[in-house]
Amino acid sequence: MSSSKRYPEEFKIEAVKQVTEKGHSVAEVASRLGTTTHSLYAWIKRYDPQQPNITESNDPSVELAKLKKELQRVTEERDILKKGRGVLRKPVQMRYAFIQDNQRIWSIRRLCSTLDVHHSGYYAWLKRPYSKTSKRQEQLVGLIKQFWLESGGVYGYRKIYCDLKDVGESCGINRVHRLMKANGLKSQRGYRKPRVHAGIPSVVAANTLDRQFNPAHPNRLWVTDITYIRTHEGWLYLAVVIDLFSRLVVGWSMKSRMTTELVLDALLMALWRRKPENKVLIHSDQGSQYTSYEWRTFLEHHNLESSMSRRGNCHDNAVAESFFQLLKREKIKKKIYSSRAEARSDIFEYIEMFYNSKRRHGSNGQRSPLDYEKTHQKMVICV
Repeated sequence: MSSSKRYPEEFKIEAVKQVTEKGHSVAEVASRLGTTTHSLYAWIKRYDPQQPNITESNDPSVELAKLKKELQRVTEERDILKKGRGVLRKPVQMRYAFIQDNQRIWSIRRLCSTLDVHHSGYYAWLKRPYSKTSKRQEQLVGLIKQFWLESGGVYGYRKIYCDLKDVGESCGINRVHRLMKANGLKSQRGYRKPRVHAGIPSVVAANTLDRQFNPAHPNRLWVTDITYIRTHEGWLYLAVVIDLFSRLVVGWSMKSRMTTELVLDALLMALWRRKPENKVLIHSDQGSQYTSYEWRTFLEHHNLESSMSRRGNCHDNAVAESFFQLLKREKIKKKIYSSRAEARSDIFEYIEMFYNSKRRHGSNGQRSPLDYEKTHQKMVICV
């Protein structure tokens, strides 16, 4: 007859509960009950409701716990696959990287089983020595994310490539594109709308500019326009004056009403900041603010010449329209400010702290408006 002890099922279940429910350690329970830790671990594996192998209990609560555990497993696998999307089709190293990024959300065992990799392989991958290529790629991704965040999530791979060149990083533009795409970084994009191509000429001033948007020197051609920003207090109207040479916003004004004073204040700021020595052509649309007596008188007294777009044709003032499109796409897209003061602060930050001084512009050879003008001044001095 065997001298080994035989314990009834009820005894084993209650012993397991001392560990799983009462919080006692396995060694303590085994010592008190006079059994081995090996046996107690086997009982836990068999009778613990949190284990997937429960089959020996008729207790409805145990069966319910089993079903909850199974539901949790299925839900986790669904969420993992939903977040990972096509990661199952990727190489094993990419699946390991996904597991590393999400190990705080789900257990490593669950991630490994769902993504069809063995956990021992994952742990071996964690201990692998980094190659020079991997280290270099991590460094580039870090710089790319830094420049992308500094732009407010606005820049695409072309402008990020220019930022990398400025800090001395030798990296191809196509590699920047691949790394940004792999890390989910992309530029802000707007929506293309149908535009009219014809219009009625102005009877106040001719279209002298005639879409000549690239002057050779600053303070020769300016454009101005008005847009509006929604706030909970009501509309905030923004008027800007842009120098076509560098696309620099040289004057701006924001008010709660769209009056002639709004556009005059923006133009006055431009004159104070630029102090042009020669006559400047100022181009606008045919809005009532720009056809008013006060506007025309102001232009005559400050050596400014008026030019106006054809009515209903935004292409004649495309640079100003493009700036407003950038402002709304990159800063205030799908946003309603709580107050006009909050909107003013946000728009000021975009114009003066980002657009004029930092934002790269395609027409400036991927330089900011201020940098472009400084480079031009240095060339003029050298000549």
